[in-house]
Amino acid sequence: MSVNEQKRIVIKVGSGLLVSEEDLNVRYAFLFGLLEDIASLRAKGHEVVLVSSGAAAVGLKAMGVRPSEAGVADKQAAAACGQPLLMAAYKAVASEFDLSIAQVLLTSDDMENRRRFLNTKNTLDRLLDRGLLPIVNENDTVTTEEIRVGDNDRLAAKVAQMIQAQAFIMLTGVEGLYDRNPDDEDARFVEEVSDVSEYIEATKSKSALGSGGMLTKMMAANMAQNGGVETYIASGILERPVTSVLENERRYTRCTAHGDPASAWRVWLADRLNMAGSITLSKDGAKAVREGKIGVRAEDIQSVHGEWAKGDVLHVYDEDGEECARGLTNYSSNEVVLLAKRTGRAVEEVLGYHSNADVIDAGNLVILEEHHLPWAVPEEEATAIEV
Repeated sequence: MSVNEQKRIVIKVGSGLLVSEEDLNVRYAFLFGLLEDIASLRAKGHEVVLVSSGAAAVGLKAMGVRPSEAGVADKQAAAACGQPLLMAAYKAVASEFDLSIAQVLLTSDDMENRRRFLNTKNTLDRLLDRGLLPIVNENDTVTTEEIRVGDNDRLAAKVAQMIQAQAFIMLTGVEGLYDRNPDDEDARFVEEVSDVSEYIEATKSKSALGSGGMLTKMMAANMAQNGGVETYIASGILERPVTSVLENERRYTRCTAHGDPASAWRVWLADRLNMAGSITLSKDGAKAVREGKIGVRAEDIQSVHGEWAKGDVLHVYDEDGEECARGLTNYSSNEVVLLAKRTGRAVEEVLGYHSNADVIDAGNLVILEEHHLPWAVPEEEATAIEV
């Protein structure tokens, strides 16, 4: 992508670039260079969304708690302290470049619930239309380890999908992706990635990039690829950190888009931040689903994992534990168990009301292709029910 092409761009920056590890203060030199570059991009006609970490890190200093000592409650409280401090820093620097900013705090529910997803998209579209710079962050104050998005890399990728961006740029502490730990003298820099799965094992170590890790960046890149968005991973330098990438002036890793997605609806269905629940199908049932012949039928379900509500997106596995599809369920987990145990009887007879025959309609089902990263089948647990 050339910097002269008018496009939508999502930029993600992490805590390591925004906040000093030593004293937990905002790194104003980086902030100044970043916002100056964004102002330059906007002057060329680009629309930019910034996904920013850093609130909890700044807030920990206000609370007098070191990151190594902070628990979940500490981090939630720190986010409440740090968010206004971080936004004040952004506002002060943005005013130097006549940028008007807007804060957008999101949780995983905002991404996973279709109505809230669309409401968020409408808000971001309106902010961009009005010439503002949206600054997005996970709402750490109200999330917990169980329900949080988990990392701002994937949150940023979902935002890139949401607004149908053309470029997704992750600024990090390293130049990009290596085929193994960068500390290894035989490590080779990877300039372009088509199949992210080839590098998953090589990026599982967090030592290459600190707490976030390159693994989450590969997962985020895959989500962006599936949405038709080009992804760039580069170091967060002080001067022109974004335009120097778009103008090909320095080294970076580019993850190519997988063409134009079939539809925004199918992209939303296929790429999840959290697993609401899952079901395992018989061999024949999974084969028919993969071939696109049918939706998910109650008589093909062998086991149910987790607890979910009607309208959640489920992960669908075959007997061998391979994920084959994801889709919007017509029933809650309790209702699915009842239907699967009483096959051959009408839905109304089992549940007391009339509804769809299929647990997941074929039109609400996305068959996973090779370029999608599959999720491992959940381990057997108390919520796993054999039917």
